[in-house]
Amino acid sequence: MSHRCSKNFWDRREFLFKSGGGMSGLALAYLLGRDNLLAAGPASSDACAAPAVGSNPYAPKAPHHKARATAVISLFMGGGWSQMDTFDPKPALSKYAGQPIDGKVRGDVIVRQGFPGPLMPSPFSFKKYGESGIEVSEIFPHLSQHVDEIAFLRSVYGRSNDHVQGTYEMQTGQINLGFPSVGSWVTYGLGSEASSLPAYVVMTDSRGGPLGGPNDWSAGFMPAAYQGTLFRSTGDPIVDLKPPTSLTPEDQRARLDTLAKLNQLDMEKFPGNSELAARISSYELAYRMQGCAPSAIDTSNESDATKKLYGIDNKVTEQYGRQCLMARRLVEHGVRFVQIFAGGVGNQNTDTWDAHGDIKGNHTQHAAEVDLPTVGLLKDLKARGLLDSTLVVMHSEFGRMPISQRGVGRDHNPGTQTVLMFGAGIKGGQTIGASDEFGYKAQEQPISYHDLHATMLHLLGIDHTKLTYRFNGRDMRLTDVYGTLVPQIVNT
Repeated sequence: MSHRCSKNFWDRREFLFKSGGGMSGLALAYLLGRDNLLAAGPASSDACAAPAVGSNPYAPKAPHHKARATAVISLFMGGGWSQMDTFDPKPALSKYAGQPIDGKVRGDVIVRQGFPGPLMPSPFSFKKYGESGIEVSEIFPHLSQHVDEIAFLRSVYGRSNDHVQGTYEMQTGQINLGFPSVGSWVTYGLGSEASSLPAYVVMTDSRGGPLGGPNDWSAGFMPAAYQGTLFRSTGDPIVDLKPPTSLTPEDQRARLDTLAKLNQLDMEKFPGNSELAARISSYELAYRMQGCAPSAIDTSNESDATKKLYGIDNKVTEQYGRQCLMARRLVEHGVRFVQIFAGGVGNQNTDTWDAHGDIKGNHTQHAAEVDLPTVGLLKDLKARGLLDSTLVVMHSEFGRMPISQRGVGRDHNPGTQTVLMFGAGIKGGQTIGASDEFGYKAQEQPISYHDLHATMLHLLGIDHTKLTYRFNGRDMRLTDVYGTLVPQIVNT
């Protein structure tokens, strides 16, 4: 089972590398160099200021065209929020309340959990706000005051009514696992301006991670270096980030330099080992993060006014508010993509937006948790001059059904949901697309998840048709062979 029995034998990698007269090795070296996966020289002993040692997959890369945004903050409402109870009012639900949906919409009506009831009006009232007169549910008293700064995409649709597959599709563009997440594609395409922090940071709800787990921020078939890095909102951002007290910074730096030299020798001999390249990068990044990550997300020095702005002084909004504040700080430090998951996998009826049992109680609770902090993020980014360079997307895995489930809840519905976008120079105060009169399916200007992803990439200066990664003999894309830009977003 040994790779090499003696100096007279080559292992498989060595044989393949040398048997082609060096041409295969040159090709591999070229590809690794193109993707910034070849090792470099030693770094400074100052972890926070030091450039990357060894492989640096996060080295900044030029966009395809002039970018409107340099960073993304994704606010994911796990569980599936209801469009007709939040940002897409449907008077027809009151007009036809109690009647069956059959015959009123096109196609067969498919529910996930059964118990299909009649058409059910929203238990919430709606009012018009701002100069644009956009209607918003009463459960969002803070977001409603900023409709003129937000674009509401009311016709976004997916392919699956299953939580895991729906989340995969929104996060990776595919309903199957094994594909890179949006954050991985962005960091692969652009790199990062933060040499001492991950390019892609993920924060989950304290009640549990999202359905699908780490696959939601996986790098899929890309090198592991492009996957998301999970941060905690309290305490050390990463478990075991601090080195042992017996190890001095000088000793640790010396060990890493020695390890880098040994890895460099192996990389020169076997340049096709991308796993080794990712490991080198992770060691160096972890070292630099020891000095930088805690200070980057430390909110203790923020003013009381700022903490209040995010709702950190309130038990209901404290966790999500702290995560939004951390997201702003990370973007300030050059992090490229920040993903916040609001809603865990604990109690289905209370810990996520999955309102099968009680739409009124469920959405009242979760809207209260995210409403104020989301507005705090908008205001803070704007006040610091970061809003125009930061794209913020607020979305879910799917919407919900216009019919009742057991009389008080709503089942899953991939046919339409409302997605909020602001920042990145996006024109606010506009509704884009429309669902049918009952909120069952996207009707006017349907926007697929591929369309949404293509639009997000465009705002970052990336042509989604040119951002490819070769895998299994095919140039893979986040948007596969699809994707149409949303003109109201990209042309403003």
